Amino acid sequence: MTKRKFLGEFEQIVLLAVARMHGEGYGMAIRREIEDRTARGVSIGAIYATLERLEGKGYVISHAGEATAERGGRARRYFAVTPTGTDGLLQSRDMLDSMWDGLELDENAGDRGQEVA
Repeated sequence: MTKRKFLGEFEQIVLLAVARMHGEGYGMAIRREIEDRTARGVSIGAIYATLERLEGKGYVISHAGEATAERGGRARRYFAVTPTGTDGLLQSRDMLDSMWDGLELDENAGDRGQEVA
């Protein structure tokens, strides 16, 4: 059996946002995508820290765009998902699907203070 490296929840969210942008994702655009789709506030620092971690794992690659005057001569850094990143996302989805398969939760259990085993 091969050992898999599973993605954390936030890593999955960031990687999915990058995938949705087809190589045109940069920090603030990725942040907006996540906030729009999850209704969850996210710091730009958390985005960049996660992108750097994903790049270190080989799940994303980045390249610098052209410098622009509106950014004070700085270039945007664009991110794209690698084949390894795609495999990681698919494995994570398969693992979660397997855990959910056949499980039925009582949606009201939390309202009654019951734990679901």
